[in-house]
Amino acid sequence: MNLNGKTALVTGGSKGIGYGVAAALVREGMNVVLTARNGGEVEAAAQRLTEQGPGRALGLRCNVREYSEQETVVEKTVAEFGGLDVLVANAGVGTFAPIQEMSQDDWHDVIDTNLTGVFYSVKASLAALKQGGGYIFTISSLAGRNPMAGGSAYNASKFGLNGFSEAIMLDLRQDDVKVSTIMPGSVATHFGGHTPSDEDAWKIQPEDIAELVVTLLKMPARTLPSRVEVRPSKPPTK
Repeated sequence: MNLNGKTALVTGGSKGIGYGVAAALVREGMNVVLTARNGGEVEAAAQRLTEQGPGRALGLRCNVREYSEQETVVEKTVAEFGGLDVLVANAGVGTFAPIQEMSQDDWHDVIDTNLTGVFYSVKASLAALKQGGGYIFTISSLAGRNPMAGGSAYNASKFGLNGFSEAIMLDLRQDDVKVSTIMPGSVATHFGGHTPSDEDAWKIQPEDIAELVVTLLKMPARTLPSRVEVRPSKPPTK
């Protein structure tokens, strides 16, 4: 895919992996719409990216758990930039607790964001993506194949996301819409209330995932890396 002048939608784009991916796409000359639940944060993020250029960025408040809000975002994307070529379904949350302590609200927050929210993102974007062929990235996790104590909700959401992503890859491949699932391990982000610091230097950085997205977008049309696992090359020893 020739990226210059194309348009991408990145959910969860105000910081972390989403922001890193958006920044890389703007540097490639793409127009990028960022969404997040905090309108002020995502608008400020988009302004910073536009100032860096050469592509343009637009920040829109959106809760991925609300389908109507995602429909509105896609409508605004098409109205502003004339179409949609790439969806990066990145928005996600994590709540970790033993099943004895996991509340129903916490369960639904994780499942409804990490799994149903991606379903909504894809459904809302699909008609626009299919206009000229497109690319969908779902940002999963190594937790989508490696269960952990206290991870019942998060593991379920990411195991489910992997299955969902591979199924829609089969649904859409004949429509010239590619689907790739990226499964990172430890990434230096604010996920789960963590504050990145120099001690996170060993971790995958958001810009590393961004570089991977750009590389996959530039792969020959005949080739589809459907699942990519990404690990820190040298984690600390215990």
